[in-house]
Amino acid sequence: METTSRVGGQTPVAENGQQVPSARRTVDGYLLATFPWYGLDEAFTGPRWLMQVGTAADGAVEHGSIGHGDEPSVRNEHLASSVGEPREKFAVVVTVAASPSRRSADGTGLLEATTVSSAAWLAGVGLLSFTWPGQMDHSLRDDWLEQQTETAWELADDLAGDAWSTLSLPVDGVPTPFHYRESEFGWVLAGSTSQGVHLGAYGRGMSAYGLGFAMIKDIEVYG
Repeated sequence: METTSRVGGQTPVAENGQQVPSARRTVDGYLLATFPWYGLDEAFTGPRWLMQVGTAADGAVEHGSIGHGDEPSVRNEHLASSVGEPREKFAVVVTVAASPSRRSADGTGLLEATTVSSAAWLAGVGLLSFTWPGQMDHSLRDDWLEQQTETAWELADDLAGDAWSTLSLPVDGVPTPFHYRESEFGWVLAGSTSQGVHLGAYGRGMSAYGLGFAMIKDIEVYG
């Protein structure tokens, strides 16, 4: 699934790898989507914030993420568990438009289909983007991230494998099956809705077992 990120991108990262405060993210890219956005349902009463949207090769918005809880920074897990350094508590919901393989708008290529595996991969990579192992020097993080990204894709491509379990969570009030896995960095899940989108989610510090998802009625309130 080849996409590029745009509009309201990730929080800027300082040289030491820590994220720095950013200006309010814009909602413009989200408004260009032809599919509904999802977030945690009303049972979650904490902060919500825009992250980024991704576009297909023809420029159409294909997926995007909404954050909930503490805005995560790229952090070393050893430091995050140090005395006096509380772990961030967050959950990110990734909405992916369900699309079959199709010709690009200019007719020059074929766009890949999006599936539940697409949502699982985006969620897995999203979690990795905010973490690196405590034993690793920051200068080696790019190599580690490349290896782990490949692993995330292999896991997402095998949702029936032993790495995944099944978890039922409400989507618009309806119990819905999700593929779920945990790692030392947090958790990842992925499933589908009846509204023409796949959902991925990732987080840490917040249990996935008590979450519920709901369609966002007005994405502009996030802008």
